[in-house]
Amino acid sequence: MEIAGYIAAALIGISLGLMGGGGSILTVPVLVYLFRINPLYATSYSLFIVGFTSLTGACSSSVKGLVNFRTALHFGISSFITVFATRKWLLPRIPETIFTINDFTITSAMLTMVLFAGLMIVASFSMLGKHRVISNEASAQKNLPVAWLSLYGIAIGLVTGLLGAGGGFLLIPVLVILLKLPMKEAVGTSLLIIAINSLIGFAGDLGHFVIQWTKLLVITAIAVGGIFTGSALAARIAAEKLKKYFGWFVLLTGIFILVKEIIIQQWA
Repeated sequence: MEIAGYIAAALIGISLGLMGGGGSILTVPVLVYLFRINPLYATSYSLFIVGFTSLTGACSSSVKGLVNFRTALHFGISSFITVFATRKWLLPRIPETIFTINDFTITSAMLTMVLFAGLMIVASFSMLGKHRVISNEASAQKNLPVAWLSLYGIAIGLVTGLLGAGGGFLLIPVLVILLKLPMKEAVGTSLLIIAINSLIGFAGDLGHFVIQWTKLLVITAIAVGGIFTGSALAARIAAEKLKKYFGWFVLLTGIFILVKEIIIQQWA
């Protein structure tokens, strides 16, 4: 199972390099089901893996001039604060057993995976939907009110903080459709925001979990290698077509997690 997990880690990096997001949403399921890591620990590991993988991609995009630092800063401040506060103070206060109804018990680990499955299903619709993409690098950008950017930032910070997901599937539509960033610039900017969010969230975890550093660093190194492969393939593969197939895969994976956690686990 671990060999399959390492292969999946490479695929996560490749998808980040190709699409600027989406692949990170598979990190927690891979850690839980292939590496057999506790779901709450898995969200922490995911933040580290996604953070460093995205940072690598963001640095590569920055060298090419494809990162909008002003947008990342304005969008990210509320997100950075939210994700740190969530990991540092909110998660440690969530009890192991949430509630019990008759013989049906909802644990924090089960709730994490159920919420994650719901997030994956929402993400899949975002990937499968049709959006008008701006390809002209000189296209005029739109300035949204700071209050709106802050609200979007808080929402993405909560997603990252609670579930360990980078939130690229939420970021890309906002950057492209609402802020009118060209697609390539949106990908680079998204990777920077994801990187900072994830690493700040992981910093909030330090002291709360016992971390298997060797395994974590190996998985991260494989994912980082994958993002270079994805970036190289981006010029040769139609990312939008790939995104459709990936969206269906994410949808089916989300449904599988719901069935496993709610139905199969309760019958076991």
